[in-house]
Amino acid sequence: MSLPFDDVRKLVGRTAVYTAPEELGRALVRQFALGTGDDNPLYSDADLAKAWGHDDVVVPPTLICDTNQYTGLLPDADGFPGHSWGIEIPGTRKIRGGNAYTFHRPVHPGDVVTAHWTLTGVKERTNAAGRAMLIVTSVVRYTNQHGDALADNEETVIWAELPSAPSPEGPS
Repeated sequence: MSLPFDDVRKLVGRTAVYTAPEELGRALVRQFALGTGDDNPLYSDADLAKAWGHDDVVVPPTLICDTNQYTGLLPDADGFPGHSWGIEIPGTRKIRGGNAYTFHRPVHPGDVVTAHWTLTGVKERTNAAGRAMLIVTSVVRYTNQHGDALADNEETVIWAELPSAPSPEGPS
């Protein structure tokens, strides 16, 4: 099987921009922290956060990396809206290859976050089983309403060729 390397490579450099429909609110910050089991008081105690030099409570860092809040798009079959680049490759399995985060500054309630998502690379590889893979990387930069960089997220997604289905007649 040959994967569509050239077709996917043509997408490199494309950028999609998603802006949250509203500012981050304290309730969302508190609920996200509770939902992730992070009881850091900077996420819920404004007086403590101010004593540490912040304007308000601090947003848990990975909350802004949850792009579901920005896109307004329906999720794809894997539940990820907006950043699959429309890449659908029959006969493959999509694998989340990992993320690398860089956080530039604290985020606070009242910030309106924009995600600038750019497809940055595609590589063609063969896995240990001899099947084709496409490895796609992208970077998203999150900014606030003033254009200040909040965080960067480099993501890798792999499309791995599935093994051939056995013949209904059995081995020949």
